[in-house]
Amino acid sequence: MKSIGVVTPQSMHFADPLPLQSGASLSDYTLVYETYGTLNADRSNAVLVCHALNASHHVAGTYEGQPKSVGWWDNMVGPGKPLDTGRFFVIGVNNLGSCFGSTGPMHTNPATGKPYGAAFPVVTVEDWVHAQARLADRLSIRKFAAVMGGSLGGMQALAWSVLYPDRVAHCLVIASTPKLSAQNIAFNDVARQAILSDPDFHDGDFYAYGVVPKRGLRVARMVGHITYLSDDDMAEKFGRELRNADYQFGFGIDFEIESYLRYQGDKFSEYFDANTYLLITKALDYFDPARAHGGDLAAALANTQAEFLLVSFATDWRFAPERSREMVQALVKNERRVTYAEIDAPHGHDAFLLDDSRYMNVVHAYYDKVWQQLAGVVVAAQPQKEAA
Repeated sequence: MKSIGVVTPQSMHFADPLPLQSGASLSDYTLVYETYGTLNADRSNAVLVCHALNASHHVAGTYEGQPKSVGWWDNMVGPGKPLDTGRFFVIGVNNLGSCFGSTGPMHTNPATGKPYGAAFPVVTVEDWVHAQARLADRLSIRKFAAVMGGSLGGMQALAWSVLYPDRVAHCLVIASTPKLSAQNIAFNDVARQAILSDPDFHDGDFYAYGVVPKRGLRVARMVGHITYLSDDDMAEKFGRELRNADYQFGFGIDFEIESYLRYQGDKFSEYFDANTYLLITKALDYFDPARAHGGDLAAALANTQAEFLLVSFATDWRFAPERSREMVQALVKNERRVTYAEIDAPHGHDAFLLDDSRYMNVVHAYYDKVWQQLAGVVVAAQPQKEAA
């Protein structure tokens, strides 16, 4: 299957203030997005893909003259792929607070004329969804054929089904959770503390000093990356293999796994913004739609109208299958139509980005159903010729 090919980011400016869950608001902001495929005449074939922590609007394809700039879910989205751009009009939106184009801490605060830095307001999953809904309004998309996401993106998809129940026909929640466990919150805080304690962080205003808190970002990424992989996957890839012939009896790199994590940390610190990392991990921590319902997830999902696909991975200990089953049970209690697949893949949380054939086939089959339903509606809406 071929890639979607060369794509071009677009941007849309919003002057109306966006009220945030914190009580603050964000005015004069821009959202960067990409689209793939063709929007049909009645604008009914649009699919929104929501991104995870360190991803962006660049879901599929490549940029002109940059053959290595492949979208983060290029194996999922494109001609003939599970989310087929020959059928669907796919939209990827970069969330507010990110460092990939949409308004975030690196951008100029109109109130001060300086970068927002630490003054950028804390945003939540629900804030992102409301911003995405405004973009959909501008594109004259009243209802999405599907909203889909993995990990943090899955939280956004679930939030769409709650906040805009009449605007989502199908909701695909992949390797996600209705709320973080205490352990997950703990991992996120350790990562944040690594950034906050870096002397180059300067209370979030490091832009003015011409520095980047790379040490903190490296550690944050290393901590996060450990949680994305399963123990089996790490053992198979690295085991206890040594970088050199024997122990070095020091505190440098002895094992291949150490080398790998430091490489990932170094690479991450070169392109990701420290304030963005703080914001996005807090959004992860705060997501809990059942909180307003006394912890009752079924009550939180009672107004949903979409059909659902949930996928989990057996070795994903960060967002374990139990959390997906919890969502399935809450939806079944509300008599929603739910398809659930638990894939016995060895790759841990990162499995949602990979090419396991069972996983891809499940998603492909589900989008076949979405397309058949959509085609049936379109056919039914067409005037019928009278018999001669």
